[in-house]
Amino acid sequence: MSQIPTLDITRFDSDRDAFVAELGAAYREWGFAGIRNHGIPQADIDAAYDVFKAFFALPEATKLQYHLPGTGGARGYTPFGVETAKGSKHFDLKEFWHIGREIPDDSKYRDVMAPNLWPTEVPGFKEKGYGLYQELDKLGSRVLSALALHIGLPIDFFADKTNNGNSILRPIHYPPITADDIPNVRAGAHGDINFITLLVGASAAGLEVQSHEGKWVPFTSDADTIVVNIGDMLQRLTNHVYPSTIHRVVNPPGEQARQPRYSVPFFLHPNPDFLIDVLPTCITPENPSRYPEPITAHGFLEERLREIKLK
Repeated sequence: MSQIPTLDITRFDSDRDAFVAELGAAYREWGFAGIRNHGIPQADIDAAYDVFKAFFALPEATKLQYHLPGTGGARGYTPFGVETAKGSKHFDLKEFWHIGREIPDDSKYRDVMAPNLWPTEVPGFKEKGYGLYQELDKLGSRVLSALALHIGLPIDFFADKTNNGNSILRPIHYPPITADDIPNVRAGAHGDINFITLLVGASAAGLEVQSHEGKWVPFTSDADTIVVNIGDMLQRLTNHVYPSTIHRVVNPPGEQARQPRYSVPFFLHPNPDFLIDVLPTCITPENPSRYPEPITAHGFLEERLREIKLK
């Protein structure tokens, strides 16, 4: 494959075996794929983007009212200049908001999954934002079903392991870059923490994916395509059968850098108490287990949040 493939997910119903084989091959090679005909109405995506943009346009003092220091940015607002890619000397050029799963206060996960914050200044923020969260959660479950089949697991293998997952919808604002020759980039080279990430609105240039050979490959999808990539938790669970590919968001050249960029990734996580232990189906003589010690999803998340300076 010379380029990252984009696949039609309706074939999961009409041509399942072929679709599963192609999707699995894409993830083994790239850790990334585009998903089209995903069923999420463009109007819902546009409406969510509108409320996210309205929030980021608020005065800094207003936005900071929704910043909760010491929480790892788990909910609410994280200001510009905080998150730093693992191993990077320079913080990313972005600010963002986190929407998490709505769970009852008596849930056993409440101590590690905080209630959401909702900005009262932006009408419709909760309705549009959480509506998109739910649609992406459903789509992510379909992708995981296909990946389960590809590695010899039951189609519903992930269902009861992600139904209360600590998944996050992250609207991001990359402000205009007004100075030349800055050392920072919009998002430094990194792998994602979670099972899979679904990126809505990757049609703006800037996303680059690192190939097995170490080359940076631009991936600018069509407007109706959602980019889905493997995260570190799924890489660990599958013993690197599905690689978590390093990617970045580079600064655009010239006048394009003076324009803001928005994107909305959905980080699909397993349930906090899910034990990430290498799947027996992913251990072979050629690929012995790389992780003899299992770790809970919450323990893994906490470890990684410290590394990227959110904790």
